[in-house]
Amino acid sequence: MLIFVDCEATGKSPSTGYLTEFGAVSYPKRETFHGELYTITRSADHKTVGAPKDHPEKVFESFDLWLKQVSKGSRPVFISDNPAFDWQWINDGFHKYLGRNPFGHSARRISDFYAGLAKDFNKSQGWKKWRVTPHDHNPVHDSLGNVEAFATMLKEYGIEA
Repeated sequence: MLIFVDCEATGKSPSTGYLTEFGAVSYPKRETFHGELYTITRSADHKTVGAPKDHPEKVFESFDLWLKQVSKGSRPVFISDNPAFDWQWINDGFHKYLGRNPFGHSARRISDFYAGLAKDFNKSQGWKKWRVTPHDHNPVHDSLGNVEAFATMLKEYGIEA
């Protein structure tokens, strides 16, 4: 089961900031999950600040349960437009609060998949034109836009999902 994930945070890594919220969208069904750890206030520079909203352990327990429900026994595969950023926050949260990460030790990058389809390692950004939902830093919207672009990418290149 492919799970598209996007994270919003106050810092560049779990050691320098806080994961404020994250969104996940399953593919192909497009079921959604929104994990909110802090009340969000957006500023002009897109930094997020806010008061604690829910206990992180509860959020990650709920996310784990959601993953089990949508994956129906198969291992979820973490997909992101920037897994170097997004995966570290989710990995940290799962290990800190549950002692394990249901995604395992790896993630997939949409841009690399697109570059492979385009047969040019340097063509990694052209897929973004297929997002329908605006990329507005709401992590559920951003994940949904990535799913939409992925689905169109498969169609454009004649790949059956």
